[in-house]
Amino acid sequence: MRSYGDFCGVARALSAVGERWALLVVRELLLGPKRFSDLSRALPTLSQNVLSQRLRELEQAGVVTRRLLGPPAGARVYELTPRGRDLEDTLLALGTWGSRQPLPPTGQLSVDALMLALRTTYDPGRAGGLHAHVDLRVAADRFDVEVGPDGVHITRGTAARPAAGVRADVPTLLAVLFGGRPVDDAVAAGDLELHGDRDVAARFLGCFPGPAPA
Repeated sequence: MRSYGDFCGVARALSAVGERWALLVVRELLLGPKRFSDLSRALPTLSQNVLSQRLRELEQAGVVTRRLLGPPAGARVYELTPRGRDLEDTLLALGTWGSRQPLPPTGQLSVDALMLALRTTYDPGRAGGLHAHVDLRVAADRFDVEVGPDGVHITRGTAARPAAGVRADVPTLLAVLFGGRPVDDAVAAGDLELHGDRDVAARFLGCFPGPAPA
């Protein structure tokens, strides 16, 4: 592992997770374990050779570990260690800070990166007292999103008793949440599906104002 030869905690942290792509790999594991192929799909511009190298380095740093899923899956997955999960608040703070930076001319956003964006842009004031679970389906992924006055909590999986359901792909959600596309327009076009209490679903979608540019 690279060392800066500096006793500062920031320098020592960067020695562990400061290589390019390392923190994005951590981001992709915040909501649970993933197979190598899942990570590769989520980071399509990252070569598999570099992904393998970053995973090895993160394992050596005690940030990531591997385990074998039991039957019937029998797949090997990567997941964050307790030390790796300690990076969550750091990533949220970086996401909040970076959201005010200009967007690159081209790019993409993974499903898990979108979930991070929901956490960093949620405004409980816009919820107007709303406290509900929303079943959010994005492509093949499903999340239980709990919104309330204390913040937003996101768990991978199906909500037990959701008040509403929202289904769309990443580009549609980006356009509705941050791009000013009206909900009714997206629903009429078939790009967005709302289920259950449509008022709750619409209020939920209005809780994430785009950050002001720096």
